[in-house]
Amino acid sequence: MRVPEHAAYAEAERAVLDAEERRRADAFVRPPDRDRYQVAHVALRRLLGGYLATEPRSVELTREPCPGCGGPHGRPAVPGTPLHFSLSHAGDLVLLAFAPVPVGADVEEVPGERTVTEVASALHPGERAELAALPATGRPFAFTRCWTRKEAYLKATGTGLSEDPAATYVGAGPSPARLAGWALTDIPALPGYAAACAVRGTQHRPPAADSGG
Repeated sequence: MRVPEHAAYAEAERAVLDAEERRRADAFVRPPDRDRYQVAHVALRRLLGGYLATEPRSVELTREPCPGCGGPHGRPAVPGTPLHFSLSHAGDLVLLAFAPVPVGADVEEVPGERTVTEVASALHPGERAELAALPATGRPFAFTRCWTRKEAYLKATGTGLSEDPAATYVGAGPSPARLAGWALTDIPALPGYAAACAVRGTQHRPPAADSGG
């Protein structure tokens, strides 16, 4: 969903957020950052409330233990329910994914060539080689496509960027790599953005992005 189209609604509905979410929203100095946060979290609570047949403001959110270190910074979750979800936002877009199994979603703005050059060294050697084989003008989108796949997968596993981004190959080419036990899929997004979703098990179809409304 596009933030500017939902910012006024999210401001009017911010009572569904819990005290910590409202505190975090109010801590943003720039209005666009506050709007993006509120749109994302109001939408998350509204949709979770719909899926769980409960009041959005009463949905309890927590973090699962990190599978790497056991710390309380793994996948976000609603305790005691079989519903899994993932939230991502960048620029003017918010992406939400829901599934009955672990799921991760990510959306990113395409950066400039300088940023790609600086960050690409953190990727898997195979991904770096794929980017190096492209003309300079094609690298920013390919890098972003790769990075959203990687973020989506790491969100779904719960490890996040505590895992070395170079550890798992997801691919920078037109199609994502095949990962054992996971369905990794690119999601259509607005120009200037890339998005991806990872779902545990190949039988599950990732959700479509709401990039226009």
